[in-house]
Amino acid sequence: MARILAIDYGKKRTGLAVTDELQIIANGLTTVATVDLVDFILDYVKKEPVELIVVGLPKQMNNQPSENMGRIRPFVGHLRKLLPDIPVEYHDERFTSVLAHQAILQSGIGKMARRNKELVDEVSATIILQSYMESRRMRL
Repeated sequence: MARILAIDYGKKRTGLAVTDELQIIANGLTTVATVDLVDFILDYVKKEPVELIVVGLPKQMNNQPSENMGRIRPFVGHLRKLLPDIPVEYHDERFTSVLAHQAILQSGIGKMARRNKELVDEVSATIILQSYMESRRMRL
């Protein structure tokens, strides 16, 4: 089996998470500057087998796309052209930042570390990936 890579796409920074090769556990991978994201992903898929990329789908509470969708859609189109053999799917990311903040708070991490926005982005990507994996299990 190959890994699943999840992306919490942001204007400045993007959080990334990945499964183990058996696709059992979602783990935070890193946070990269969004301008470096495509290069990072291309490099990563050369080193590790990836069978699917999941991108957080930003929606507002009324189910309408958030303003960030205007940046995500072109990114996903570009990614699909660069990596035509790896499917890219969207997964609802509502509340992931709130859940990430709660998870970090409950982990006992110190106050200064909790302010680390990169950590929040990475944890958000992990939550997106975990949620995707759970929803996929429910469909099977």
